[in-house]
Amino acid sequence: MSIPLLAWAAASLYPLVVRHRYRLAGVARARRIAPPIRTTSTRVGSSARAVVRLPIDISDVTSPVDAAALRDALLQFNCQVTGHRHGRSLASFLRNDGDTLIAGIDGYTWGGYARIDYLWVSERYRGSGLGSRLLAAAEDEARARGCTSVVLDTYSFQAPEFYRQRHYVEVGVTKDTPEGHTQMLFQKEL
Repeated sequence: MSIPLLAWAAASLYPLVVRHRYRLAGVARARRIAPPIRTTSTRVGSSARAVVRLPIDISDVTSPVDAAALRDALLQFNCQVTGHRHGRSLASFLRNDGDTLIAGIDGYTWGGYARIDYLWVSERYRGSGLGSRLLAAAEDEARARGCTSVVLDTYSFQAPEFYRQRHYVEVGVTKDTPEGHTQMLFQKEL
């Protein structure tokens, strides 16, 4: 089922925006880190120039409205450039009888590929094959949607061997993210 772009973005990509944001509980901080920006733009057919001075304030608290506006603007640009307009959520959340989350996978399909943002299994169920089953189910659904590859990332302290054993190939790495660890980007052709 195809869902409208903005609904898909809100459901699927919001974690990308806030994924690495760390906040001090209840404390909003902002600090000016750059002088005002001076840009000059020329309107087509006009010699008038507009000078814009905008202060840059960095904060550790994000307004959901601002985050959504930023995300929507970027998604609109991506869709205009690529011609791919219909992203779809790719997710499964498993709960026990007490409605406690015990495992889940969350990502999306868009433009012929799948992206896994989160795959997690409660410690009690690790080693039971549940993570493998979730990943395989997401891959199967991605294939059914016409995707030719899956991409995901993981940290050195998480599950790189888990993905390698399932034929994911490391295609990129960042160092000291977080400090003392690496973050790896994996891809698997379907």
